[in-house]
Amino acid sequence: MPPRTTTTARQRRVGAELRKMREATGINAREAAALLGVDHTKVSHVETARFGISARRLRALADIYGCTDRTYVDALVEMATDRTKGWDEEYRGVLPAGFLDLTDLERRATSLRTYQIAHLPGLTQTEEYARAVFRFGFPRLSPEDAEVRIAHRLRRARVLDRVDGPDFSAVIHEAALRMRFGGMDTVRGQLGHLLELSERPNCTLRVLTFEADGFAGSGQSVLLAGGPVPWLDTVHLDSAHGAQFLHTEAELDVYRELLGAAEERSLPPEQSREFIREIALGLRRI
Repeated sequence: MPPRTTTTARQRRVGAELRKMREATGINAREAAALLGVDHTKVSHVETARFGISARRLRALADIYGCTDRTYVDALVEMATDRTKGWDEEYRGVLPAGFLDLTDLERRATSLRTYQIAHLPGLTQTEEYARAVFRFGFPRLSPEDAEVRIAHRLRRARVLDRVDGPDFSAVIHEAALRMRFGGMDTVRGQLGHLLELSERPNCTLRVLTFEADGFAGSGQSVLLAGGPVPWLDTVHLDSAHGAQFLHTEAELDVYRELLGAAEERSLPPEQSREFIREIALGLRRI
């Protein structure tokens, strides 16, 4: 099997988890390869995602490393061996790879927790609102490229419609609710859509108001996607330089604490719904 020329975030995560597992035992990659009975470069190539790994060999490595958590190993096997093509394959080579990695992350997540400051969460955006956001984004996109990204974002949102979809919890800063992307009609329609989502059993929306005390936040949008086990959670950060996927124990702890603080200082779901409704009503009076 030839080495991969490009890798996905999921493939890199499998390699990182195997490296973490190996390093915890104090075994180097050459020793692990010898114990597995393969070429001395094989383990290193798997850990850097240059090569894939079969379920049998992954389980054999887990045994060599003394990992007894079957749920964790089973989850890694599924991550490593699932070749299912998602709907987003039609966007491969059209959108940056990070967009497809995010779609894959959301599709496989057991839960999604997000904190948003200036924009509403992508999964909650209406078509008109998303179009306005992309219109003002940097770098500027051609109309054709913008339409592709809008279509992709709207398709991503269907993950919330799935019967087996992840629970979705969002903390939305008051600033994002008051941003008037696309004009009054667009904002009114967007706030109405938020209210509809807030009534769903799998969606929890909280508002962090300007008056919230003792919370400075991270200064950026954060998404925490729950994995099959907590140590397979992933943090996604979006920036002008592209997507970042974080998963070290220290990074996960920092962002879990951040999201917990944001949720704690936000209005409860019922009050948040009323707060959003009041903003929408205020727009009708202008």
